[in-house]
Amino acid sequence: MSDHLTVFIVDDDPAVRDALSLLLGIQDYRVAVFGDAESFLKAYKSEWRGCLVLDIRMPGMDGLTLQKHLAQLGCELPVIIMTGHGDVASAREAFRAFAVDFLEKPLDHRKLLAAIADAFSRQRTRLVAEMNRSDIERLLARLTPREREVMARVVAGQHNRDIAAELGISARTVEVHKARMMDKLGVNNVADLVRLNLELPS
Repeated sequence: MSDHLTVFIVDDDPAVRDALSLLLGIQDYRVAVFGDAESFLKAYKSEWRGCLVLDIRMPGMDGLTLQKHLAQLGCELPVIIMTGHGDVASAREAFRAFAVDFLEKPLDHRKLLAAIADAFSRQRTRLVAEMNRSDIERLLARLTPREREVMARVVAGQHNRDIAAELGISARTVEVHKARMMDKLGVNNVADLVRLNLELPS
């Protein structure tokens, strides 16, 4: 699931697009860039997952109008608004349309990365909630018996050292099984793993 999350950047300034692409690429994010709202709308696909980093003031359709259009299309990509002309009214309008954050240029990179992490967390939570039982069972079928044992104990709240003692393996081996198990299931944290397990037959 996490493999398909992308940061979509919509900004008419090539320098901003290039700088953000470089910053996010270094952080191992997948990035797609668009120079205006119209080109993003033209390319948009309902199966896209990730988040949208959106400039407010652009030639043609502005960012807030694009945000509203996407909401009408049923798009649930979390939106991070950025602007060089921040004002209270714009911020209020963005948040009313469920923006994750509202950042003023020049961007504070730490705040941007934190906002993207928050947006991705929201997206993953929603995707886990949307998964139906057959999807979950198909993912679980990919696990080895040992990975299932580790998963059951992680979900129960046990620490790696306790799982290691119970299964007669090293804590490092537990970490390896846990990482592989979570990768196969497409979850990035224990909270999402627990949510996924709650969907299973008891």
